[in-house]
Amino acid sequence: MGDLLAALLDGRAQVTRGGREGEMPYIAEISRNNPACFLFLIDQSGSMNDIWGGQTSKKKCDGVADIINRLLQELVLRCAKEEGIRDYFHVGVIGYGAQTGPAFSGPLAGQSLVRISEVGMNPAEIEERQKFFDDGAGGLIERPVKFPVWFKPQAKGATPMRKAFDTATGIVNDFLVSYPHCFPPIIINLTDGESTDGDPLPHMRRLRAMSSSDGATLLFNLHISSAGETPIAFPHSTDNLPKAEFAQLLFDGSSELTAYMREMADMAYGLPLPSGARGYVFNADSTLMIQALDIGTRVDNLL
Repeated sequence: MGDLLAALLDGRAQVTRGGREGEMPYIAEISRNNPACFLFLIDQSGSMNDIWGGQTSKKKCDGVADIINRLLQELVLRCAKEEGIRDYFHVGVIGYGAQTGPAFSGPLAGQSLVRISEVGMNPAEIEERQKFFDDGAGGLIERPVKFPVWFKPQAKGATPMRKAFDTATGIVNDFLVSYPHCFPPIIINLTDGESTDGDPLPHMRRLRAMSSSDGATLLFNLHISSAGETPIAFPHSTDNLPKAEFAQLLFDGSSELTAYMREMADMAYGLPLPSGARGYVFNADSTLMIQALDIGTRVDNLL
């Protein structure tokens, strides 16, 4: 990994580089021959055992696992056609805590990046959960539903965020070598605290500097709530952020939202965002986390 990072710094890595972030169009068509990449970095440190702010009883690690599993199912459904699941996306989940590495469970365990059809066909297990539905008479009725699980909660150890970004850099580099003209990879980091292995900002910038011919890699940082502070979604400056160093740092490391993502934020969630809005969320509760992940994975060029 050290050799790869050195190569990226002096330009020897085999990736196609574009111009400055924000100048590129982000309009590459996404197809089975030119897929997009979604990579999720999940904080699995010991503090993820704490109760999620705004929740009555759910631990942060459990809530994040539910949200990631729902999102994986949504990505599968986006790619589902009559003939089967089209491989528009390659998807990875990397956990970092006591260990850093691939975090899929079941048949996909140990794999850093897999095709979306492999995700759809290989859940670790199918749980039965209860969900409320409209009963047609103004009330609600509870019914069992099937809930596929690919990613299971874990919370142990420190927060080696730099190592997580270095791992992501290697995965993204390999993907860009294979698909140099792809819609730029999207990396979403979910964390509840500060890095414990040093300043991650240079590592975030190194990751964002990697480009396809369509633009720079997009990196979003979603901070998970531990207390009752007011959430802040997709700010365009640090003016209203808390003075805590890690909030400013994660903002600085985050990419700007694409024009389509800003449009989706407004249309779907009533969040009008200016040009320059960053893919950073501070003190997110579970509802805001779901919205942020939906906005961050919105691409509109599927063939």
